[in-house]
Amino acid sequence: MKAKRPRNERIRLLLTLELAIVLPAATLVVLSAIHLKTVQRDRGVEAAIQRDFSQVLAISEKQINQKAAELVDDVRNHFPAPGEACSVTLDRILAAHPYVAHLMIYDPEHGFVIRSQPNRLRDDPGFRDEAEHVSKMMDGWWKLEFDDFSKKLAKMQEKGTPYYFDSEWMPRGDKHVYSSTAMFVKTDKQTGKQAIAGITFDGDYLRDQFFPQTLDQVMSRNMAEAQTDKNAVIMVRPKSDSTPLAYGVGWDGGDAEMERTMEGVFPGLVLGMKLRGTTLAALGQHFVHTSFLILGGLSFLLAGGIFLTYRNVSKEMALARLKSDFVSNVSHELRTPLSLIRLYAETLELGRLTSPDKHQEYYCIIRKESERLTALINNILDFSRIEAGRKEYDFRETDLRELVCNTLESYRYQIEQHGFTFEEKIGDVPALRVDREAMARSLVNLVNNALKYSQDRKYIGVNLYRENGSVKLEVIDHGIGIPPHEQHKIFEKFYRVGDPLVHNTKGSGLGLSLVQHIAKAHGGDVAVDSAPGAGSKFTITLPLYPAENSGKAASA
Repeated sequence: MKAKRPRNERIRLLLTLELAIVLPAATLVVLSAIHLKTVQRDRGVEAAIQRDFSQVLAISEKQINQKAAELVDDVRNHFPAPGEACSVTLDRILAAHPYVAHLMIYDPEHGFVIRSQPNRLRDDPGFRDEAEHVSKMMDGWWKLEFDDFSKKLAKMQEKGTPYYFDSEWMPRGDKHVYSSTAMFVKTDKQTGKQAIAGITFDGDYLRDQFFPQTLDQVMSRNMAEAQTDKNAVIMVRPKSDSTPLAYGVGWDGGDAEMERTMEGVFPGLVLGMKLRGTTLAALGQHFVHTSFLILGGLSFLLAGGIFLTYRNVSKEMALARLKSDFVSNVSHELRTPLSLIRLYAETLELGRLTSPDKHQEYYCIIRKESERLTALINNILDFSRIEAGRKEYDFRETDLRELVCNTLESYRYQIEQHGFTFEEKIGDVPALRVDREAMARSLVNLVNNALKYSQDRKYIGVNLYRENGSVKLEVIDHGIGIPPHEQHKIFEKFYRVGDPLVHNTKGSGLGLSLVQHIAKAHGGDVAVDSAPGAGSKFTITLPLYPAENSGKAASA
């Protein structure tokens, strides 16, 4: 059952990840993909842009009509009363308003009066043809339908619509130009008599000045108010012809993507809008493709995040199991020397020993076990200080040869008691600034590991020598060795090699972690050279000239 526990924990972890993270994330990705497919199928992007274009075109038409109405209002304010219209008064108005081609007025008492721009009548035969056409058309129409038409215009004026606009393609020589005429009721304030008056825009002015300038103005305003895309362009064309009559800056040809038939001032014309350099279909495809790429990237990042989460949670679970094993192992490690100390102390207390040699042997065992217990407790305390970031080292000028020899001498009895062949090669090395207690503990931990994990070939070698600007301390054994794929993990806290002998041997899993921390705190490092069944060689490398420490105590 114990062997199945990690597997069951992993299954529970996978199920938790699937329910809490993977399932919602996958649902979100799938729903987003379905939504994008729907947008692509229904051309949602194109429809949204067309709605925006439609709104912009409506606003633009309103602004164009408003500007044209202001021009008509300015002329109307100067228009003479019925009976006062003559060439002098009308020509004066025409001179002040060059955008007007023709002015006309009719009432049954005074008849039909029309005046056109004098200079153009004189110099432009095509314009004379246009003036004759307008005169014949309006004279016949107004005389025939004066009563009904004047009543209609009066009712429109009462409702707040002062003008009735009529457009026509006027013949001007060998071509036709678009022109719009504003018609309204003119009432004599003294007599109350009514007349029908008309103001005709000049076709050349509309084509060359009014429409280009006004289209640019309305588009600039819409862009400033963020009502349309900055790449949007606009044009105006006849209803029966796709060729633009006028267009704004940036128009690059082609057909408009969205159109609106104009009413009011310029009937018979169509406003059109498109995007410069592309089409709505291409824009929609680009949006969908980009969205799919972004969704794919987010899905990849999400999958990577889930993988990292799973890996980190797995590590935390493994660390939790290692901590649990650590508590169990430390408890056993503490219990063993305490039990021996208690046993031999009770034996001495009861006075059952008669030989002085036995007394000495028991005292020695109690001392050795106490030292073993102290070393274990010191390891745990050091680890606790390191984890809390409070571990400090007392660096002093130290004879490393004397430190290593004294440490090995105090441990020699235990080495020989275990039946190990011990060999040491202590070379001449210069004095170093080290923490004596920490370096001694590192050496003891390495020797203790050699004692624990050696079976048949019981050998321990300790070498101290100088090499390439550093001092190296080696501990060599002929024990079980360490597989290559686990050598980079053995310095992690609580980690123990997955060998049956290792797990049958009690230990805390902190020794090598402390050794590495101590070596790095001294500006050096620890390395391992090992092979399964061939033993191991641990090497602590210390620099001859480490960075200067600020005082005697240095924080880890």
